[in-house]
Amino acid sequence: MKTLPLGNTGENVSALCLGVLYYGNRIGKDQSYHLMDRYADAGGTFFDTANIYSHWIEGFKGGESETVLGQWMADRANRARMFVASKVGFAYPGVEAGLRAEQIVTECEKSLQRLQTDVIDLYYAHVDDRTTPLEETLEAFDRLVWTGKVRYLGASNFLAWRLEKARLLSRAHEWMEYCCIQQRYTYLRPKPGATFGAQISANDDLLDYVASEGVTLLAYSPLLNGAYTRADRGFPGQYLGPDSDARLVALRAVAGETGATANQVIYAWMIQSAPSPIIPLMAASDDAQMTENLGALEVTLSGTQMARLDEAGA
Repeated sequence: MKTLPLGNTGENVSALCLGVLYYGNRIGKDQSYHLMDRYADAGGTFFDTANIYSHWIEGFKGGESETVLGQWMADRANRARMFVASKVGFAYPGVEAGLRAEQIVTECEKSLQRLQTDVIDLYYAHVDDRTTPLEETLEAFDRLVWTGKVRYLGASNFLAWRLEKARLLSRAHEWMEYCCIQQRYTYLRPKPGATFGAQISANDDLLDYVASEGVTLLAYSPLLNGAYTRADRGFPGQYLGPDSDARLVALRAVAGETGATANQVIYAWMIQSAPSPIIPLMAASDDAQMTENLGALEVTLSGTQMARLDEAGA
């Protein structure tokens, strides 16, 4: 498995991160184990989960994704080789939204228990909490690092200026900084003014910021739920902007030239982005999807192809 740097931490992580959002809930234990085995057999070690996954599915209350991942690592005796990311901040049954110090500490302990581990490799602020002082949030995260319960910190669904404010505060107090930002990001660009509720889409400001400051961008929802390759999946209206047709033409042309699927080209385009590679969060519910996703690592785009993809619709 190809690896990429995680911010300025000195850590290298798998270039494709496996999101286990629906493992242990929508996807049963046996299939979840099978898919995680396939990813690990391909050399993958980077797993992404959260305390809330996936409480919105009928019959579940959150925490199931962490639980099945933790049990799989225990059963496979492979925890030491895996790099596990989890998150705190959104509400789920019995837990309010927010990043107050007490919430962060309490939810971290729950996640550690569900994951059957002593340390979370990467712990995200899952959403920006504007009602709690950043100082309180950052100090609580820093304490988790220095007590050995968390190794690195990340942010998700933050605007660039809030990420910079957090960085300045962390440096002023000598606290651990956010090393990465996980944001909604795909090949199509949202049309002007498009919003996604609590989810924040990466924009040009954020892309410039992460490139300048050495912060890694991790892309969630990179394939828009299969819309690029499945006729039965439409694109969300937020992405049907003035340049969407031109970008789809470029994407399909490059896919034809390389013999890859459009999904694989999107992953390759992110991983090979310069000057700052982007780590996609991939999802797989069956063998075919896992095979396609892993195949993206074999796709090499030329400089000309990268430029065409970047500039399409400009």
